Amino acid sequence: MVNGMNLAFIGLLAQLWGGNAQTLEPLPIVSWEQAKIFDVPTQADPVVTEIFQDYLKTLATKGYDPNRQGIWIQSEWAYLVENNQNTPVSAASLTKVATTLASIDKWDLNHRFETRIYAIGTVTNGVLQGNLLIEGGGDPLFVWEEAIALGNALNQLGIRQVTGDLIITGNFAMNFKNDPTITGSLLQQAVNSSKWSGLIKKAHAELPKDTPRPTVEIEGSIQSQAVIPTDAQLLLRHQSLPLSSLLKQMNIYSNNDMAEMLAEEIGGAAVIRERVSQLAKIPSEEIQLKNGSGLAVENRISPRAVTLMFMALQEKLKSTPLNLSDLFPVMGRDRDGTLQWRNMPPGLTVKTGTLNQVSALAGIIPTQERGMVWFTIINGGSNFDRLRAEQDKVLQRLSQHWQILPTALNPGPTDQVYLGDPSRNLASNG
Repeated sequence: MVNGMNLAFIGLLAQLWGGNAQTLEPLPIVSWEQAKIFDVPTQADPVVTEIFQDYLKTLATKGYDPNRQGIWIQSEWAYLVENNQNTPVSAASLTKVATTLASIDKWDLNHRFETRIYAIGTVTNGVLQGNLLIEGGGDPLFVWEEAIALGNALNQLGIRQVTGDLIITGNFAMNFKNDPTITGSLLQQAVNSSKWSGLIKKAHAELPKDTPRPTVEIEGSIQSQAVIPTDAQLLLRHQSLPLSSLLKQMNIYSNNDMAEMLAEEIGGAAVIRERVSQLAKIPSEEIQLKNGSGLAVENRISPRAVTLMFMALQEKLKSTPLNLSDLFPVMGRDRDGTLQWRNMPPGLTVKTGTLNQVSALAGIIPTQERGMVWFTIINGGSNFDRLRAEQDKVLQRLSQHWQILPTALNPGPTDQVYLGDPSRNLASNG
């Protein structure tokens, strides 16, 4: 499709290179009354056209190639603005939108990943004469607090010492590490308070004041094996946070390790791409994935495809008590993570993305006039701090044009995250 906005910028750059930047004329963005995209109704908004005209002009004067700037803006019933809308470009952590969609397609929002704890041997006077085994089930947020709770649960079962080895099997990660030698060492330290570092003490201090300090001394070495032996006795089932809370934490902090663990459990990047293309009705050439996190320039998604994924997510959430603000950060509510230093209007539900040569932002704007407005901006070029500042400015201008309804500023159900909750450790008959 010939992009009128891009053609205008070719002329703009020609003038810039010719040294006559002071006489630039307004850029003729493509007219949406004339646009024919998928035979979906279009509706011009002269103010929005001017806002993005100015935005792209500003980027061009700062040296950013207009052919590397992807934009797709639409309301619930009309397309508004586009630039390179169907061109797949490096999307950075907007890839996590695809991983989120594939996750809630594979699992229920209340799904919990189980880490199972087994013993081989007998327990006498608090001593397990044998081995302790950990079978990972893909929990992407098993951290210090979770391990402390697990150690306390073992103490409640009467285990305070293990004479044998700590054996790791399955997909077990701790503190976002998945090497069995490392994860085993971290767990061995966390369940024995006499070996705590300052970091573990700090994590314990964040738990309720009456949380015990576990004592499980594991005397043997750390081993790994492929399967649980048939003579192993199941002691505990440790459940993760529900999937909805895991996704919210992943997206707030744009945690690549969590995204990769979820992607592995789904079946990998190829499976995510195929399923997301089907769910969001995205042409296959507009989504190219190498992994589930976006931590690779080979992950390429078109601006239009990102918006379609958000819309598919909203559709799947209609039958649940949750909405997009329960899975992604909200400006003005989620003050940590990727939105900590942003200056967008409050009430926007968004996902950021950053690589060395990419700064991306996508999400929804709740407005009085247009209802939900969906937007995706993928900027190519260096100095992502500058690109973020320009993204924030253009969204502030939109907020002055549309009355934004900050409907998601109150904490939602996935904002209450209790790491180290002892109730998520279930005895073998629980």
